[in-house]
Amino acid sequence: MKRTRTSNAWLREHVNDPYVQRARAEGYRSRASYKLMEIDDRDHLIRSGEVVVDLGATPGGWSQVAAKRMKAKGRVIALDLLEMEPLHGVDFIQGDFRDQSVLTQLEMLLAGEKVGLVLSDMAPNISGVLLSDQARVIHLAELCLEFSRIWLKPDGALLVKVFQGHGFEEFVREMRLIFKTVASRKPDASRDRSAEVYLLGKGLKN
Repeated sequence: MKRTRTSNAWLREHVNDPYVQRARAEGYRSRASYKLMEIDDRDHLIRSGEVVVDLGATPGGWSQVAAKRMKAKGRVIALDLLEMEPLHGVDFIQGDFRDQSVLTQLEMLLAGEKVGLVLSDMAPNISGVLLSDQARVIHLAELCLEFSRIWLKPDGALLVKVFQGHGFEEFVREMRLIFKTVASRKPDASRDRSAEVYLLGKGLKN
């Protein structure tokens, strides 16, 4: 298939991206690793001995950061619809987080153990229909929020990617009903033109 002008421009930008180059040089699976590192440096989310659940994990950049920073003390459970190459110290489930059977697998792997941190860099396949895409993004975020409400420790945290647009403010209000503090994060590794923002909820309300 012949590349379009847009795809050629994206490829050039991707190849020249300093975070892509840095990830290759430092052995990280994706440029997204640096988003989590920057947020964790600021907010100290990844704690040794905890359980971390990484939703939408493939290719594994965030799981890789979590496993390294926990220094083999604790557990990282990653989940994604797409296959992921094995990572040392990471248990992986392949499946759709929206499916109850996949959620049941995740809950069985937790075996009743509460979670210290839920990470979600999930995003649906983009159709180009703005309202429809945004609704699917918010739906995924709401599923993450519900999972976090049930499985997080009282002092646990949720870091979830959303996109600014229809439903964003309503979702922020939902998070504030569940967490003591809610903040937004836009790390340097997040491209300026992207509408993505990471919402961080810390400490469950009683």
